[in-house]
Amino acid sequence: MSKDIQVDSTSEFFRAREQEFGDNPIAVRESDHYAQEYVGGIVDKWDDLIDWPRRAEGEGRFFVDQLKARGAQRVLDAATGTGFHSVQLAEAGFDTVSADGSPQMLAKAFRNGLANGGHLLQLVHADWRTLKGDVHGEFDAVICLGNSFTHLFSEHDRRKALAEFYSVLKHDGVLILDQRNYDALLDGTSTGKSSYYYCGDEVDAVPDHVDEGLARYKYTFDDGGEYFLNMYPLRRDYVRGLLRDVGFQKIDTYGDFQEKAGDHAPDFYIHVAEKSYLAELAD
Repeated sequence: MSKDIQVDSTSEFFRAREQEFGDNPIAVRESDHYAQEYVGGIVDKWDDLIDWPRRAEGEGRFFVDQLKARGAQRVLDAATGTGFHSVQLAEAGFDTVSADGSPQMLAKAFRNGLANGGHLLQLVHADWRTLKGDVHGEFDAVICLGNSFTHLFSEHDRRKALAEFYSVLKHDGVLILDQRNYDALLDGTSTGKSSYYYCGDEVDAVPDHVDEGLARYKYTFDDGGEYFLNMYPLRRDYVRGLLRDVGFQKIDTYGDFQEKAGDHAPDFYIHVAEKSYLAELAD
């Protein structure tokens, strides 16, 4: 693996095969629990859920074009997962550092990088809340994709993570952060099926429990495997407010890649938040 990776292969989370939610799964609402969710079977099957070719077709050049339009060169993929976006960015010529909080995801990303273009990904085991201590140097852009930000359950953790993203960006850097359209889910208007993010035909992903503090999703695969993820259902405008509070001044929110979010109900929102100082907003 890359010399930059900081993963203890003897740790319990590196070796764990089964998810752990205890006797009352819907009571599990802690930011650190994701490390017990992204283990074993679900990591092995994650690429079946995404379907790399179909996902690449669905999102097109959206992220590459957003980054190139801002002259970005060095990019931190803060939630690399199995490495999909890190590989896409490497293919497009970006100098990419790939971070994740799951050791098993990082191991899978390393293998995927080699298998898809022979890329030796620069991997870092990182906690967003202490990001500056885990990654080195500054970045032109930080991307946090795959609905990953919703694994933070407390507002303190969300604000701390965003502040860390802000701090590792150069003065004119950009953060690109996405989230599921939880507004539609909470308001009862969601179709429950993602057309762009989770494209695999051999898996069914549906809400198992939803309330204002938890969106628990069940993932059922054709071989009978069942896995769960507990996430916090972030509303779109709440996230935009947090981004402003941290210091991002210009925030564009898009729906499903192709256009800015308007009256339609997209599967996902993508927030593009610029750090650049805007004098007109200071007046």
